[in-house]
Formats: sequence, C-alpha cells, structure tokens
Amino acid sequence: MDRFSEYRLMWVLVFFDLPTDTKKERKAYAKFRKDLIQDGFTMFQFSIYIRHCPSHENAQVHIKRVKSLLPEYGEVGILCITDKQFGAMEIFSAAKAQEEMKVPLQLTIF
Repeated sequence: MDRFSEYRLMWVLVFFDLPTDTKKERKAYAKFRKDLIQDGFTMFQFSIYIRHCPSHENAQVHIKRVKSLLPEYGEVGILCITDKQFGAMEIFSAAKAQEEMKVPLQLTIF
C-alpha cells in the first residue's frame, strides 16, 4: 500500500463547547485550547481544531492525548477521518466557496 495514500493519511478533528462563565472555566478553556495547539492542532473554526496525521495509528496517539486533556466541564467531540474524506469537504464563507486547504507534507519523527 502506498505510504502516503489518501486513505491512510488521517485528520483528527476536535469539536468543543466549553463554559466560560467563571474565571475558573475561562482558565480551563484557555488551557485546553493551548494544549491542543501544543500537540500540533490548528484552529479550523472557533471551537474546531484539526490535526493532520500520517497514519491511523498516529491519529490514535493524538486522540488518546486529547482524551487525557479533557476539561472538567463542557462538551468535546473527537472525529477521525481519512484524507480522502477531508478533501471532499466543501467550505463556504459568505456563500462563496473557499479554496481547498493545502495538505501539509510532513513526516513525523519520534
């Protein structure tokens, strides 16, 4: 199988809706967001962060890490999809189609 197949490359999407009413909740929100960024996630929309992974196995490592970072309150969803599925997404802004997202060509070395 091709090492860089669009069916092997994965995207991990993290969706969250966290409370920000109190100082403690805002701090937890900021920490969760900072931890996602530190793990290589990029903001896709305000409460949706994405990360490109070279394989399903690597995606599982990052999913496990996100689970370990979950804040005490709020809702968090995690979705793992193939690069092929991600590439089929249509993105609109003010009823105009956006350009396709460029897939990073990166190698992960541990």
